[in-house]
Amino acid sequence: MNTWFECKAKYVKIDENGREKKVNEAYLLDAVSFSEAESRIYKELETMVSGEFTVTKIAKTNVAEIIPSEDGDRWFKAKVSFITIDEEKGKEKRTAQYVLVLAKTVRDAYEKVVENMQGMMADFEINAVNESLIMDVFPYFGQDNDIPDHLRPLNDDELLADNTTNEDDSDDLEPLDEDSESEEE
Repeated sequence: MNTWFECKAKYVKIDENGREKKVNEAYLLDAVSFSEAESRIYKELETMVSGEFTVTKIAKTNVAEIIPSEDGDRWFKAKVSFITIDEEKGKEKRTAQYVLVLAKTVRDAYEKVVENMQGMMADFEINAVNESLIMDVFPYFGQDNDIPDHLRPLNDDELLADNTTNEDDSDDLEPLDEDSESEEE
């Protein structure tokens, strides 16, 4: 499961009239820690923002899933409740999750969430869809050069060969004396 961090950044932006305007915009990115989130947001913003900027906030979010779209232009946050039955008590249990979806309108976002959730085994209900303040989302993509040049990934045959055990392997554990077993009982 991904951990999504909301990062807010302050910088000067040129508006459509050509005037400078100070903005505080929110971005979402996937990271394993606050340190990685801070490092990644600085790298992402260096390519997008001309001039100086300051990261003012980094916080974990409750977003469970991202639904990207080719035709969307704004991010919407949907609250989806999954409905399960507690068989012992015979009651419905609802578990809420938040989904961020790229869409054109609230209706479009709702339809994209329904389409994305169609294959789910549990029943679900969409409780709310609201436009988000998130400007952009930066999911984590592994780099091709994650593996150093002098190493290579193992194929399945090599993995299976490494998992075979030798009969000569000795156990580091000593057997229990029968006397000590009977004392414990």
